[in-house]
Amino acid sequence: MPFPVSPNLRGAAASLAAFGFYATHDAVVKFLGASYTPFQIIFYSTLFAFPLVTVLMMRDRTDGNLIPRHPWWVAARSGAAVINVICGFYAFSVLPLAQAYAIFFAMPILITLLAIPMLGERVGLHRGLAVVAGLAGVLIVLRPGGAPFGLGQLAALTAASTGAFVSVVLRKIGPDERSAVILLYPMMANFLVMAAIMPFVYQPLPVQHLGLLGLMAILGFTGGMFIIVAYRAAPAVIVAPMQYSQIIWAVFYAWLLFDEKLDLRTAVGIAVIVASGLYIVLREGTPRVSENTPVLQSRSRADLGFLPRLGDVFRRR
Repeated sequence: MPFPVSPNLRGAAASLAAFGFYATHDAVVKFLGASYTPFQIIFYSTLFAFPLVTVLMMRDRTDGNLIPRHPWWVAARSGAAVINVICGFYAFSVLPLAQAYAIFFAMPILITLLAIPMLGERVGLHRGLAVVAGLAGVLIVLRPGGAPFGLGQLAALTAASTGAFVSVVLRKIGPDERSAVILLYPMMANFLVMAAIMPFVYQPLPVQHLGLLGLMAILGFTGGMFIIVAYRAAPAVIVAPMQYSQIIWAVFYAWLLFDEKLDLRTAVGIAVIVASGLYIVLREGTPRVSENTPVLQSRSRADLGFLPRLGDVFRRR
């Protein structure tokens, strides 16, 4: 007789698999980033993703059209998504994987802060202290006054900030907008912007690299599917903390593919950031602590990649 698997365990396993696919996707971004600009990588990645997303959109049976009900918020979210993916891909290209992830993991902190003016969220003492601790962890990783602060670190911070903004806007307008609108507008914005830039940055692609770009589309799509499975099986408070497993993959891929080693200060900073993020996630999962639960309800992972938050868009279906 097979051993019964609880829904929480099934959700945790599915989310761990999803974040493994996402981390592999990001390692491919870093590999290709050594030869091509982020604009070219994003263009082809988005192009390859369209057929997969089209198939997914067939699941959306909501009546209506593709005209946004909140056009200004959708426009702001789409613009932020373009900046987010450019900066995120660039950061992966030039920073050690572990350092890039450490900065991206500041997103729960930034979401918590943005939720105050945008969602009317109240942040009490406990989560406030977690935010301060998380910001301290980011400073440990960035090493002000030590290693030079370069474009890579600035790009990672910008990606984390715009990703947080995209997340909170999704939380704000998600209940009113069709999934098709939420999903397609940022993708179209990325595609059109990158297409306009392509004549100035294009480099010929060998077949192997085209294959890797196709693999990125498959990895991002598959990760999104596993996230959907995870959120259908288990509550967000179980699924969300699993995103931090990406740092294990990052350290592994950094060692295996890029000859990068995790230094002590980065490790300490990661530990502080992850601890503060976990506390915020678990705190929001406590009844009567948070009215809007912006972190739990607004993100499936650090918002990097050409496929916008499939889990966030479809997990409520």
